[in-house]
Amino acid sequence: MRINTRRDFLKIGLRTFGSLGAASVVGKLSQVNALAQNSCPTDYKALVCIFLFGGLDTNNVLIPINTPTTNANNSYANYAKIRGGLALPQANLRQINANGDSYGLHPNLTELANLYNTGGTGTGKVAIIANVGTLVRPLTKSQYQGPGATVPSNLFSHLDQQTEIQTSYAQGNGTTGWGGRLADAMQSCSSSKFPMVISVGGNAVFTTGSQTSPATVTAGQVLGLQGFSTSAANVARLNAVGNLLNFDNSFTMVSADNQIGANGINQSGLLNQALGGAPTLKTAFPSTSLGVQLQQIAKIISVRSALGANRQIFFAYLGGFDTHDAELNTHATLLPQVSQAMNAFYTATQELGVDNNVVTFTESDFSRTLQPSGGATLGTDHAWGSHHFIMGGAVKGGNIYGQVPTQALAAASPDDANTRGVWIPTTSLDQYGATLATWYGADPGKLATVFPNLGNFSGPLPAFL
Repeated sequence: MRINTRRDFLKIGLRTFGSLGAASVVGKLSQVNALAQNSCPTDYKALVCIFLFGGLDTNNVLIPINTPTTNANNSYANYAKIRGGLALPQANLRQINANGDSYGLHPNLTELANLYNTGGTGTGKVAIIANVGTLVRPLTKSQYQGPGATVPSNLFSHLDQQTEIQTSYAQGNGTTGWGGRLADAMQSCSSSKFPMVISVGGNAVFTTGSQTSPATVTAGQVLGLQGFSTSAANVARLNAVGNLLNFDNSFTMVSADNQIGANGINQSGLLNQALGGAPTLKTAFPSTSLGVQLQQIAKIISVRSALGANRQIFFAYLGGFDTHDAELNTHATLLPQVSQAMNAFYTATQELGVDNNVVTFTESDFSRTLQPSGGATLGTDHAWGSHHFIMGGAVKGGNIYGQVPTQALAAASPDDANTRGVWIPTTSLDQYGATLATWYGADPGKLATVFPNLGNFSGPLPAFL
């Protein structure tokens, strides 16, 4: 980033390497960390969130073929009848098995299917959690359709559900994300000068804590200030930048903005220095947006020791899943990107010797209706419960956790919120995230501060780790 004006200086933190969330800049350093760990782990672990913006239609990601063990009503024939022109040919599906039942993954999820399968060439390092979504408390169909049901705010709204999934606040507008609050809970265990939470997908509420601040890295680009050589004039310019950012004044927002810039410069320097001594990764990543982001994450993981980091949380994303029409073509373009990039990333963690220490997981706004909509180029409308992938050496792969909804409409399905295959979640986002946070090392007694509705759900957490 070339700096020419003071306005450019003030954009450093937010555009090039923003280390503080704008919504929570003021007063962070004066807050006491009430979430401090009772004991601190000494090993290394990382969580990698991949957010699929737009609402991925997971009804065409995980397809029942024959499920006599768990749900005899679920079959390829029922799926094909309801999906109509959106139904994927059974012969093209990537078959997987779970709990004695057979399913198929989308034909373009070849790599994820191989990582899921425990036989043949598969490695059993991917699991699926079924029908996850935002919930305030457990909810049945009769409760949902009855008076006074407690439901998440503004269901079926992209912006609201993206926010609620990232914050785990199912009602109300959360200003901190559960990734950021997990970092809050673990910050007393970190001695690194580099942030625990790192986004390679821009400013995301998922990464924002109340007491910790994320780093935002632009994947595939040079970090920090550019255009300063070692000449006397350029050294003077660089010193002037520092003086401007450190200038004391009575304007709170200006001071906060200066702090963003100063932290961004300092942290980009730390990362650049660490990356300068990093080994070259042999793993080939696809040159897609998600591929470049996950490659950047792999590079940062490779210099974890130089950064003094034993816990890291990452955020990446891919957009374009709002498929009101032309869904088949859109999935044919986007799903291979997800599968290939995740596969390359897992291979890179193996190369780095941390495949058992890194867990990658997906999130999305919501899934989409089982019944299609649209004209000649079919699509789907906004729905609710969704299926997600979890990947890593520590994952109990080759299995589906949670409950796959009954593939029927209206009264024929106990999971359909209306008449079109809108699945009422049977696993809450809080339960999904709490399993990840527990593996990450958070004190069980602190989970309620990270996931405020977790106490409304009884029973064990999903056991995919």
